[in-house]
Parts: sequence; C-alpha cells; structure tokens
Amino acid sequence: MEEYIVKWVILGVLCWTTTFMFVRSILPKRSFDFCNRTVSTIHASLAVYLASLSVEDWKCPVCPLGSKSSPQQMETLAVTVAYLIYDLICCFFDNHVSLDNSIHHLVSIVGIGAGLAYEMCGSEMVAALWITEISSPFLHMRELLKELGYRDTDLNLAADIAFAVIFTLARMVGGPYLTYVTLTADNPLLIKAMALGLQLVSTFWFYKIARMVRYKLVKRRAPKKVT
Repeated sequence: MEEYIVKWVILGVLCWTTTFMFVRSILPKRSFDFCNRTVSTIHASLAVYLASLSVEDWKCPVCPLGSKSSPQQMETLAVTVAYLIYDLICCFFDNHVSLDNSIHHLVSIVGIGAGLAYEMCGSEMVAALWITEISSPFLHMRELLKELGYRDTDLNLAADIAFAVIFTLARMVGGPYLTYVTLTADNPLLIKAMALGLQLVSTFWFYKIARMVRYKLVKRRAPKKVT
C-alpha cells in the first residue's frame, strides 16, 4: 500500500472524528446517535459523489475488471475506510453495537483494506461503494426524522419507502451482478470473499427491511381504535 494512502486513512479518521465533534457542539440538545447519523449522511453523500467521479467508463462502470486501481479510486476508498473505522469506534462509545452492523463494518474494512494493499480491483470496489452508499442518506433520514418529532408521519413513511426501494434496487439487483463479476474475474481470494460476504449481509438486511415496510404498511391500513 502506498504510504500516502496510509496517511489519507489516518487523516480521514481524524477528520471524521473532528466533524462529529463539531456537529455535537452545534447541536448540543441532540442525541449522540443523531450527531453520528448526521456525519454518516455527509459521508454517504461524499462517497457516492467521489465514487461517481472515479468511474473510468460509464458505459461499463465496473470495467476494467481486476485492473490496477487509479489514484482517484485509491483516494476515494481511503476516505471511506477511514469513515468505517471512525464509525465502528463511535458505535462502542454510544453503547449501540449490533452484530450485523459490526460484521458489515469489519467485512468492509478488511475488504477495502485488501484492495488498497493490492492496489487493484479499484473499478469493482468503487462500484460496490456506490451501490452500498446510495441508499444510506435515506436510512439515516428515517432515524433523524424520528428524533425531530416526525415518527409515524407521512414524511417518515415516505423516507422508509424511499430507502427500501433504493436499497432493493442497489443491493438486490446491482449487488448480485457486481458480486458475480467480482467472483469470476481474476481477483485475489480476499477480495472475492469480501464481495460474497457483503452480498450475504445485504441479503439479510433486505429481509429485515422487507419485514419493516410490511409492518408499517399494515399498521397504516389498520383502523384506528375509537376511544
């Protein structure tokens, strides 16, 4: 791994931590989770933007397969692995640790770290970054709206549905295709394992999201009790 990329990761962890502290200082009445999700929304938007810029050919976003990563792709991935390290540590400080989320973070950190170390698979990895982060702003918006007092409102339901639709299209349509091309290309075993692991976690989350949306829609249709 290039020395400057290691510096990017270290600097990135410090920058994301500083951003959280800044958000926390200007929103003192908001919860730890609210401030962290605000930082996560900033990262998701930045990650999608940087991943889009680093695509070499939009006619084939995952091409060239198994090739040497470009400097722009390496920098984009370094920004995200720094965020993932920050966010994983942040979850422990908030005492809000979930097994599936921790596994997702660890798989992503190891997978992206391997890609940075090998300096290859940049096309596949920025595509994976785009797919995984495109729905994240809506994921965090759902929780932010609840703390702002919009729980069980039409606005919150719209955020739920938008998140579910975008997640499904990205993770369950684009995700399997990206997993297939990553597994069949001449990529290191660790990269292939990361792609498969990420898709398995996405499938598990899809199951949970489908149940959530079904519950909310049934709840909205249920007749209100007359008191």
